[in-house]
Amino acid sequence: MKVDRPIILASSSPRRQYLMKEAGFTFTVEKPDIDESFPDTLPVEQVARYLAEMKAAVFRPRMKNEIVVTADTVVILGQRIMNKPLDKAEAVQMLQDLSGQTHLVMTGVCIMAKEKEITFDDTTEVVFKKLTTEEVHYYIDHYKPFDKAGAYGAQDFIGMIAIEKIVGSYFNVMGLPIHKVYQHLTAW
Repeated sequence: MKVDRPIILASSSPRRQYLMKEAGFTFTVEKPDIDESFPDTLPVEQVARYLAEMKAAVFRPRMKNEIVVTADTVVILGQRIMNKPLDKAEAVQMLQDLSGQTHLVMTGVCIMAKEKEITFDDTTEVVFKKLTTEEVHYYIDHYKPFDKAGAYGAQDFIGMIAIEKIVGSYFNVMGLPIHKVYQHLTAW
């Protein structure tokens, strides 16, 4: 899809890059260097948008003619945010907590140019089957999900065997609600 301005995808996520490419966009990739922490008082439903806006703010001082797309995905179980696990023990704990549960995957997106900024989010409900200890350890040992919110990717082993039901966008669970990004970028 042709957008008449350069697009910067501010993400090192291979999944976001894949989705943008498959949707027909030409873009360059730059990773914003930010601390991805957020205030403890921030409601869980606002965290993804907050982080996407923080990532976009890094680019604001040097904006010229480009459009910057940033995103952040969080997994929400109850009122708990599950970001990227720090180590194997945390990944095991996250997957055990998600096992047999319904959780939300929320991605916040910020699309910014010099003259305007649009921020939105998308939420998908995901139902996991009960996972065995062997499945959890196999997944972590073979797929190393340390770069994924909630310690899993919908597109790989755990997603294939554990996701029983999705209400909402599958691509949002992968890390980018590409249908909404497409709509905003083509209307820009």
